[in-house]
Amino acid sequence: MPLVRKPTGDSAAPQPDSAEVQRLLASANPDERWAAARAAANVVGGVSAIAAALPTEHDQRVREAMFTSLARHDTTESADAIVGLLRSDSANLRTGALDALRIMVGARPGLLPRLLSDKDADVRILSCELARSLPDVEATRLLCVLLTAEQEINVCAAAIDVLAEVGSGEALDTLRECARRFGDSPFIAFAIKTVTARITSQSTPNRG
Repeated sequence: MPLVRKPTGDSAAPQPDSAEVQRLLASANPDERWAAARAAANVVGGVSAIAAALPTEHDQRVREAMFTSLARHDTTESADAIVGLLRSDSANLRTGALDALRIMVGARPGLLPRLLSDKDADVRILSCELARSLPDVEATRLLCVLLTAEQEINVCAAAIDVLAEVGSGEALDTLRECARRFGDSPFIAFAIKTVTARITSQSTPNRG
């Protein structure tokens, strides 16, 4: 029986190129699409290949690999591709896009401010959730900037909901102004009262 030599580093299978990734992303075999999605993270042209394939991908494991690859590219192009999917009618694509953006917002300081000022109110609502991924001080600052100018009540409600978790004392003046602006909304008034009470209680030292 002939000896079988162990493969050396030099004989390792070459990484697929952009054309091969595109071909495999269109395969009928989900395992091949999954492997291609993972390989695309290290391929020039991988972002455009995934962006083209994602809207019609129905396998959850493959979609997750695609979004992970986009996040690993961590470029303006990949961020744009992910942001575009926040506008999708598919809840699965919107959820995947949010998960990918959570990976990216900490390393790309300009990304979340851009999303929070997007012309689409639904994008601004979804983007409020991304603030939970940032340090509390930074999240509070960005959400206060949003609340200062925001006229859509549902966007304000989303920002207030996140501030209920991450907000600090710096948000109190902004919250009071928001309550004044939406004075005819019992829901906003109650939400702001609740958040204000939580922030105030956390900033008040305990008396022994």
